Order: sequence, then structure tokens, then C-alpha cells
Amino acid sequence: MAGAALLGGLDWRAGSVLERRKETASAYTLVLDVPHWPGHDAGQHLDVRLTAADGYSASRSYSIANATQGDRVELTVEELQDGEVSPYLAEGIGVGDPLEVRGPIGGWFVWRPAQLEPVQLIAGGSGVVPLMAMIRSRALSGSRAPFRLLYSARSPDAIIYCDELMMRAMDGDGIAITFAYTRMIPEGWPRPPRRIDAALLTEATIPAEQKPSCYVCGPTPFVEAAANLLVAAGHDADRIKTERFGPTG
Repeated sequence: MAGAALLGGLDWRAGSVLERRKETASAYTLVLDVPHWPGHDAGQHLDVRLTAADGYSASRSYSIANATQGDRVELTVEELQDGEVSPYLAEGIGVGDPLEVRGPIGGWFVWRPAQLEPVQLIAGGSGVVPLMAMIRSRALSGSRAPFRLLYSARSPDAIIYCDELMMRAMDGDGIAITFAYTRMIPEGWPRPPRRIDAALLTEATIPAEQKPSCYVCGPTPFVEAAANLLVAAGHDADRIKTERFGPTG
């Protein structure tokens, strides 16, 4: 299973695109068929390599969005302005096209169904992707570990997986979800647009005395701010795991 492949998959594998789904104006999910995929743990990532006809190649790392299910791997890619790889993955690639991947990679920022403690997830923007893999893995495994998600986005239309998250929050299986908007809010929203702060953290997250495992993912400034707020609220730093991303340069 995936636990045996924490840092494995060092060879490039030939996959192909089975499906493309538009998640937001700038984010797309690619469903890949990767023969002999070894499986993965929720929170792991993989490398994607594109090779041009002249032999030039470029690779980028992307979090895996789905729970392990056979040879299927899902990536959710947010198109970056002036990006080298993401524009092709978001807009250029089509169903049936080949795609090289290498992975799974990572063994620290992961959640496994054997974990029984409460879990606090905090996402900034597309940082929700590996956390969604955790939510989906929890559901697939039948785990009853309490989960809460605090998801910060620019506006309601920037929420990735919005419909699925709303459905999961309403089905009564132990997942609570709070959205926070930094630029634009829905009509009647009780909180003005602003970043996650100590008050919201206290209101929307699992208290430190319940000793949750905390997973924080998003842009570097967001992750650092959220992790500092968790520590200030009394959470043990050893129980806070972070994954961050930034400009590729």
C-alpha cells in the first residue's frame, strides 16, 4: 500500500489523462491513469515532467488530490501567470494526452487512517489540495476521526472543490468546515473580508486541549502566520505539520 512508497517512485512513469474538470476560473483537476501506480498516502505529492519536441524539459511538483484508488491519480493545478508548466496543464493538455510523473514523494506531511486523534486542517488557496486528499481518504477508509477544515480564499468563487466540501460538511460524518474570505464576501456574510486571525482561529478550530494533529498548507506567508497563531493558541508545535509553496523562480 502507500506506506511502502513514502519516498519511492524515483523513476518516471508514463501516464495519460483520463478526465479534466474545471474547479474554478484558474484551477483544473486532471485525472490520470498511471499503470502500476504503487499507491500513496494522503498529503504526498509527485513530480510532473513536460518534454518539448526539441528535448527541453521542465518539471514541477504537485500535491495529489485523491485517496489511493488503483492506478488513478488526481492533480489539481492552479494556473500561474507567467508559469512555465501550469498553463499547459490547466489549458493545453487534453483527454488522452500522455503525461510523465514521478512519485509518490514525502512521508511527513501525511495523514493515515490508523490515526485516531482529531485533525485540524488549515488551507490557504490551492493549499487545500493535499488536505482534500486527507478528507477523501478519511471517507474512503471509514475513519471516524473528527476533522475540521478552515479554508481561506480570496472570494467564494475561488473555493476549490466547493460543492464537494459543502456536501461533506452536511452529511453528518464528523467534518466541520469554515470558510474565510480575504477580498470579497458573499452577501450577508457575518465576517468582513480579512485574513485568518486569532479570533477566527479560536472560533473555528479544534481547541488545543484536545491535542489535534494540525496540517497547514498554502503560500509561505500564510503558512507561517497560521502556524504562529496555532502555537499562540496553545497547540504543541510538534503536532503542527506544514507544507508551503511559493514562486518557482
